[in-house]
Amino acid sequence: MNNNSINNIVIVGGGTSGWMTAAYLNEVFGESIKITVVESPIIGTIGVGEATFSTIKLFFDFLKLDERDWMPHCSGSYKLAIKFVDWNAERKDFYHPFQRHEIADGFHIGEWWMKHQGDLDAYDRACFTTAALCDNKRSPRYFDGTVYDRKVENYFKNNVAFQKNKLSDLRIQFPYGYHFNANQLAVFLRDMATKKGVVHIGDDVTEVKQKEDGSILSVITKENGEIEGDLFIDCTGFKGLLINKTLKEPFIPFAESLLCDSAVAIQVPRDIVRDGMNPYTTATALKSGWVWNIPLYGRDGTGYVYSSAFISSEAAEKEFREHLGPAADNCSALHIKMRIGRNRNAWVKNCVAIGLSNAFVEPLESTGIFFIQHGIEELVSAFPDKSFNPALMKQYNQAVGDCVDGVRDFLVLHYFASSRYDTPFWKATKHDLKLPGDLEERIKQWKSQLPNSRNINQKYHGFESYSYAVMLQGLGYQPEYCLPVIQHMDSTNALAVFREIKDRSELLCNTLPSLYEYLTSWQEQALM
Repeated sequence: MNNNSINNIVIVGGGTSGWMTAAYLNEVFGESIKITVVESPIIGTIGVGEATFSTIKLFFDFLKLDERDWMPHCSGSYKLAIKFVDWNAERKDFYHPFQRHEIADGFHIGEWWMKHQGDLDAYDRACFTTAALCDNKRSPRYFDGTVYDRKVENYFKNNVAFQKNKLSDLRIQFPYGYHFNANQLAVFLRDMATKKGVVHIGDDVTEVKQKEDGSILSVITKENGEIEGDLFIDCTGFKGLLINKTLKEPFIPFAESLLCDSAVAIQVPRDIVRDGMNPYTTATALKSGWVWNIPLYGRDGTGYVYSSAFISSEAAEKEFREHLGPAADNCSALHIKMRIGRNRNAWVKNCVAIGLSNAFVEPLESTGIFFIQHGIEELVSAFPDKSFNPALMKQYNQAVGDCVDGVRDFLVLHYFASSRYDTPFWKATKHDLKLPGDLEERIKQWKSQLPNSRNINQKYHGFESYSYAVMLQGLGYQPEYCLPVIQHMDSTNALAVFREIKDRSELLCNTLPSLYEYLTSWQEQALM
């Protein structure tokens, strides 16, 4: 190791982003770099329940954590899809699954659905097995641990970890993500990381000292004095203590494209013995936004995401409680003001912002944990020495910025493409939104052809073409006709695929255990 190497990393802020970062970097660098987390003993994580992408498996695999190691300690459960309720004019629900389209004669099965839709079930149920599993509250794994998706079952066997450093290199579709209590996960990762040598300082930062070149020299804490570092990671949430308040990096708001800027969250108890457990997140559209429901083991994390331009916080809580019903009567509400957008640059001088301190695009599609994971992995890929090579910083900022912008565009599509038009908010999503970049041109193209791997945003942002296709179909925005070439093609093979999907769905629903049964089968044992 040369004298120019990074020897000391200081992470300011704990919570999910801070401890995910600390645990991951500790696994990468071991004892060669000192890692310190300075975490306020007062400020806690917003414990509303978290949902993830399926790619979070790579994070836990890298840490050599089996699901039974961490899920029971974090009220964890499985997520196979997001169920969208009341997002279209017809009020028909639909699923956005973790499942790619099958292919028939060179075209994805969604294009064939356009030709035969009159004879088939709804798009999400005809083209994917996941919808049936969700309807029937099935676990994605059998009691022996075998995963239901035969295409990836080798990656879910005991002692088999799929080691890959960058999300953008992944070529596999994992069939599920997770629901968990973010507070509990942060504590679990903190305990694991500190046992491996990460230094935890529970203290408040009172001052940030800078060098002559503007980079950060140290943070001054209330009880522990000055803490110096070579590389600082800002995990201070919406505050952006280092990246924004100290280094003055501009924050780019997305208010012109995403109208929701506030949320009210409530934790609701759930009788899972009586009700079972849903293996999906639910997103239910209301008058001025939408409600998330994240089923954890024993309670639901739920919240109303809304635009303060169309409803007050008091009225939002009232509408939200009416939606929840008596189950939430004795539950307290937490009001949250969200900072929607991203920093111009996530990495400035010797400071990298990860998590809410860098970007947030509202909770829709569960992208918060994904941004943390992506930011960490890209940092490892572009990890600097003390010279802080501008080329590496540019590489990082480009990758992180493109990812956030791509997610923003996908979320804008949810609102703009929705056929719902019954309240001032939903009317505004058609008339007042600014469609960023080339999204307007893409949307026009998707009126003639469903999204595919060639006509979606090519820059990595975590969503594939099947996500675009299933969302547009469910929202009520689809091509008027199927592809002309398919009209001339024989449908025998495509119809066989549809039958196989239906048969496979029935088989899985009849053989997989319920989600509640599966989690309960090892919950008590895992906590012993």
